[in-house]
Amino acid sequence: MQLTHEENQFERKTFPITLVCDHIYFQQNIGSLFRISEAFGVENIIFFGKDIPLTPRKINKTSRSTHLHVAHSIIEDFTELQSFLLDNDFEIIALEIASNSKPLKEVFIPKNKKIALLIGSEINGISEELLKLSHQIVHINMFGKNSSMNVVQAASIALYEITSN
Repeated sequence: MQLTHEENQFERKTFPITLVCDHIYFQQNIGSLFRISEAFGVENIIFFGKDIPLTPRKINKTSRSTHLHVAHSIIEDFTELQSFLLDNDFEIIALEIASNSKPLKEVFIPKNKKIALLIGSEINGISEELLKLSHQIVHINMFGKNSSMNVVQAASIALYEITSN
């Protein structure tokens, strides 16, 4: 028998994870990122970029109202984002295929340290300036001809791996 939302036995938990969304503009993706962040107990979402379309009516279709329960903010300036990440002593983990990336399964999650998981835009991925800030760059091993996947799918896989550690 399928359980209702109220009947499930999952432990309610929040992880010290901040999801940093680098110039993500598609509202369906933004809504879905709220939903998956709420499901995985993400503490905070930062949307990095100008004119991020956080229009609740459009986002709500995919977020299923989770945007009301996950702390979030917009940071437009790179220097401000850099200061926030460095001043708060985050372990900065970028999810990107790069010449120096390692498989996600090899990610190192330090004990008692907050995690900033960087995910990239639908078009360009993570910017070079953010990759340079990262302590670790990880990728998801893929076995088909395609070398990328939707940002929400990738974030879901990474959050599962990080919260399972």
